[in-house]
Amino acid sequence: MTTPAPARTRPGAAFHTLTVAAVERLCEDAAAITFDVPAELREAYAFKAGQSLTLRRFKDGEEHRRTYSICAPAGAPLRIGVREVPDGYFSSWLVREVVPGTRIEVRTPSGSWQADPSTGERHLCVAAGSGITPLLSVASTVLTHPSTQVSLLYGNRTSRTVMFAEELGDLKNRYGARFQLVHVLSREPRDVELFSGRLDRDRLRRLLTDLVPAEVFDHVWLCGPLQMIEDARAVLRELAVPAEVHVELFYVDEPPPQPRRAAGVPPGATTELTMVLDGLRTTASVPRDVTLLEGAQASRADLPFACKGGVCGTCRAVVREGEVDMRRNYALEEAELDAGFVLTCQTFPVGDRVTIDYDA
Repeated sequence: MTTPAPARTRPGAAFHTLTVAAVERLCEDAAAITFDVPAELREAYAFKAGQSLTLRRFKDGEEHRRTYSICAPAGAPLRIGVREVPDGYFSSWLVREVVPGTRIEVRTPSGSWQADPSTGERHLCVAAGSGITPLLSVASTVLTHPSTQVSLLYGNRTSRTVMFAEELGDLKNRYGARFQLVHVLSREPRDVELFSGRLDRDRLRRLLTDLVPAEVFDHVWLCGPLQMIEDARAVLRELAVPAEVHVELFYVDEPPPQPRRAAGVPPGATTELTMVLDGLRTTASVPRDVTLLEGAQASRADLPFACKGGVCGTCRAVVREGEVDMRRNYALEEAELDAGFVLTCQTFPVGDRVTIDYDA
């Protein structure tokens, strides 16, 4: 079951400079970073379990943005989890150089993952690597309800690469039988064969039939690389699991497909693009060989975006008028697509006039 997601970016979303309050080393290549939010901004930075933050910095006059999931339970101090990407401009800086007192530009929280702790439902969480970050927020938040049950399947290479190992252990100690925690390691032998290997389609099927019967859950939360997500979705379909499925990718290791082009479009063709953001309408003529986001940025510097890879969903908007061509999507659910939402970083204008609404 899939339900329409709420807007990923709240009206009035903006960047503010926050001070780093603490940096905690999680393992050799990962850290948790806590921000000090001043009193006058606390309402703006209040977050739901599973949401994320977009960070911004500049190098040689060029703007760089990255989105990181919040790993704290709702109501706790604002904290993100970061795993270093080899030669990563942003992640290496965060993990290796940032210290308490560092000031970072941070956008207010966004994201359609908003777990509700008031319902006392049953949750299945499946994560690999740094995919644990939003799931830690979800699990630690929903478990505050005395009737909630959470089962977490967490895949890593070895026990040394497990992010938030101590916090997961603390959750297990605190909530006992209401929190089922299963570590699966691909490069370290385990006593139980089922827990040794990758979280691939076969292992997920066995785990969700023999150990954690998937049909008992109300919500399924998936976060990890594309292959794990696809395998998990396939198994859930095979088992006819009726739960509501929530998906988030942390990267996609494949090139984007080439955009489709309508025949007969003359070189230099343009589209009259109208964009709505924070209630303000702006119209500009944009080339048809650039994305909606790129074309719109010439007139609106405040447009929301982060990864520009069709993964994070930060640039989500609904098409109110006109025809467009979206070439890549790893963030929007079927209900969002049916409602007319697109990822503007991956969508090209096709007709003479297009209107997109970021406030939807």
